[in-house]
Amino acid sequence: MKKIATVFLVIFIICGPVFAQKSQKAKIGIMAPSAKQGWTAGVGWWTNETVNNLKKIAGDRLDFRVIFSANTAQQLKDLDSLASWGMNFLVLFPFDSAPLTQPVKQLQAKGVRCIVVEQGLTDTYFGYVNVTGDNPGMGRIAGQWLARTMKAEGLSNYVAIGGVQGSIDTQRMSSFFTEMNRDPSLRNLLGGNQYEFGHWVALDAQRVMQGYLSRYPRIEAVFCQEDDMVPGVMQAIREARRADIKIVLGGAGSKVVYKMIMDGNPMVRASALYNPSIMYDGIMYAADVARGLKSDAFHYTPSVTKVVVPPGIVDKNNVRQFYYAKSPY
Repeated sequence: MKKIATVFLVIFIICGPVFAQKSQKAKIGIMAPSAKQGWTAGVGWWTNETVNNLKKIAGDRLDFRVIFSANTAQQLKDLDSLASWGMNFLVLFPFDSAPLTQPVKQLQAKGVRCIVVEQGLTDTYFGYVNVTGDNPGMGRIAGQWLARTMKAEGLSNYVAIGGVQGSIDTQRMSSFFTEMNRDPSLRNLLGGNQYEFGHWVALDAQRVMQGYLSRYPRIEAVFCQEDDMVPGVMQAIREARRADIKIVLGGAGSKVVYKMIMDGNPMVRASALYNPSIMYDGIMYAADVARGLKSDAFHYTPSVTKVVVPPGIVDKNNVRQFYYAKSPY
């Protein structure tokens, strides 16, 4: 992924003539959860950043209305507001897919081109696009990186901290353990595929790590599923004055962890990517269709069109490509 300014500059240079061919503004309604911190706050930042840059280069051809909602009930009301505005495109990051599925399906039937970001709708038998990340893939690449690194450094004992109990957590952690279990020399100190939940919060992860440190005299590596939890894990290690932990691997990609990687922190050397810039991908999909750069054939198909944003490992070799100082996450 390139720096966002470069991306938009390239789009402007290449696609300027295409914009000029359009005479009527396309209305793009955008809905996302409101949040002041964490990964979801990063989703909000990418939403605003993408829209602001598109306004600069294509504001005479694209009209935007962005709404951040506090909960599912508010999203349902906001969806009605966007429908009254007369949007041609909807980019939706739902709190909960089930209550929003039928209203979105009704809008699609009326001609609104719909792009749903992250979790798809519960009905997949109508024409919309689902731009989603790869949760199993995130767990898989985390396990591959950690297993490879531990093996290379002669390490064997590790613990893991999950996020919040649910399908996302299960997908990530199951794939992670599948990779770790390929090498019998790597030992989960909790046994089998066991782990505890840190709820994607630093303080909760700190408490979990404190429990691990009191139980296990030698821990060599820690996988905490999301980067929001990494500072809590690091604080617990510092307070315990433990020197046995050599690796702390997080995921999802926060600028706090990216800064640790850039600064050469000996324990925090990588993060498994699940970037909140997924909102950029969703908005750009709608904008590209509106400008004729992508087909709207998905709208006429009898099933959902999946667009999967691939995971990756962020380390010292590529971290500067993903670090945005102004982002809250």
